Amino acid sequence: MKNVSVRPAHASAVTIGGITPFALIAGPCVIEREDSLLRHAETLCAITGRLGIPFIFKASYDKANRSSVASYRGPGPVKGLKLLAKVRRLFDVPVTSDVHSAEEAAEAGAFLDMIQVPAFLCRQTDILLAAGKTGKCVNVKKGQFLAPWDIGNIIRKVESTGNKNILITERGTTFGYNNLVSDMRSIPLMREYGCPVCYDATHSVQKPGGLGDKSGGDSRFVPYLSRAAIACGADALFIEVHEDPRKALSDGANMVRLGDLERLLEELKAIEKVLKEKR
Repeated sequence: MKNVSVRPAHASAVTIGGITPFALIAGPCVIEREDSLLRHAETLCAITGRLGIPFIFKASYDKANRSSVASYRGPGPVKGLKLLAKVRRLFDVPVTSDVHSAEEAAEAGAFLDMIQVPAFLCRQTDILLAAGKTGKCVNVKKGQFLAPWDIGNIIRKVESTGNKNILITERGTTFGYNNLVSDMRSIPLMREYGCPVCYDATHSVQKPGGLGDKSGGDSRFVPYLSRAAIACGADALFIEVHEDPRKALSDGANMVRLGDLERLLEELKAIEKVLKEKR
């Protein structure tokens, strides 16, 4: 198992994989306001700092795949990328966000420390190649429609650019209408391809389009799935958080309340500690 490294020019590097502690990729689903973004980043940095958890801050500047045309999408790439760069500068933390086209990947590469390819776009060759060519760590979310072994082709596409700094994220598989199910076998199966594996604990409890004009979800199950993922060897966790998920402008139904995160992370560290001692 190789490590991947997220190395910002002006922030501390984060290593994911191998014998390193599990890393956390976390933040609000979408950038809502600058003051809210900075509060979330400050709190997350404080929590992960106390617990010694490698941390990458995530927030989307454009939610391009919302159910409704009326849904809030975010401030857009011009303003959003500058805000994420400000988070990096103020809190000494790597930042990531998702991209939706090859052109956008090239542009975002100048600002982001990790390029995230959304699940619905995980097989789009031009996006994967553009993300790889940025030279940044590339986090590809495995599509809900793919088997774990299908990620081999995805990895080879990114590696064809000479970039081997690749993270693969599991976020559940389509199970009937408006529902996802997590098969934890996918974590060790995908790790066999040599890349670290992240588990997206909040999108895995999402119910895509479950509320008609927006997605639903059930955040009660995030702790259970997070514990299972760490027990199965996940190298990182992806958890979207919000000060008050009821008021979140995107994906509130599946997000973790920011005030509940530290206790969950303490439990996950305890599980990881037991497993490493046994090994």
